[in-house]
Amino acid sequence: MRRLALLPALGLLVLAACSKPAEKPAADTTAAAPTPPPKPSPMAFVTVIYNTPKSAAAFEKYYWATHVPLVGAKQAEVGFVAAELTKFDATLDGQKPTYYRQAVLWFKDMAALEAGIATPGFKAIGDDLAKFATGGLTGMIGEETSDHADLLTGDSTAFVTVIYNQPKDAAAFESYYAATHIPLVGAGAKEIGFTRAELSKYAKNLDGTPAAFYRQAKLYFPNAAALKTGTATPAFKAVGDDLPKFADGGLTALVGHLTSKP
Repeated sequence: MRRLALLPALGLLVLAACSKPAEKPAADTTAAAPTPPPKPSPMAFVTVIYNTPKSAAAFEKYYWATHVPLVGAKQAEVGFVAAELTKFDATLDGQKPTYYRQAVLWFKDMAALEAGIATPGFKAIGDDLAKFATGGLTGMIGEETSDHADLLTGDSTAFVTVIYNQPKDAAAFESYYAATHIPLVGAGAKEIGFTRAELSKYAKNLDGTPAAFYRQAKLYFPNAAALKTGTATPAFKAVGDDLPKFADGGLTALVGHLTSKP
């Protein structure tokens, strides 16, 4: 749904004034510059990051047979416009993943989200979590900070994600992130081979307490093989080496894939 995309600059079209005979004042025919369309509100989301369950088999059975259909049945009432279900495969360095799964429900904006999470349908979804999420979970809401783009479909779509802890100095983090880190990622996009990027910022936990995490960034690849190739490039190493320069609160880096069925 929402990927990093560079918007072309909007040019201002101005027509030159037409000259008239000297004895008459020149008529001002300069066309008014078109008003740029309003920037759309950032899309908002609810996410659940699941810890490793006591029984992965039991989790998966209930998740696909009961929970996911329940979420789908409540979509119209809750008002989310898209959902993304992912499973973590490993940490970036090949170790057991820190978390098990992540689910994201996307809304057109924060107002739609706030209305949606106040519905009986959303309460039913929340009440269902305890029936299978035996390892615990973290539920948060937030907004995208990258531009809208369509989600590539397909179970083989793989990703690298960085989940940032709260930094010591949020202003310093944001300054470096926008001015240095994001341009570095963009400069290496072709070499790394990711097809899109998704940047988001957490606002708070679902219960209204301060967000457990600060930001999340995802780089999506066509498949696991492309991800493996891309994360072995010098450009990706440069991106990784840049992280300690601003992520002073720590982070978790994971690889995973999208899932739409068991």
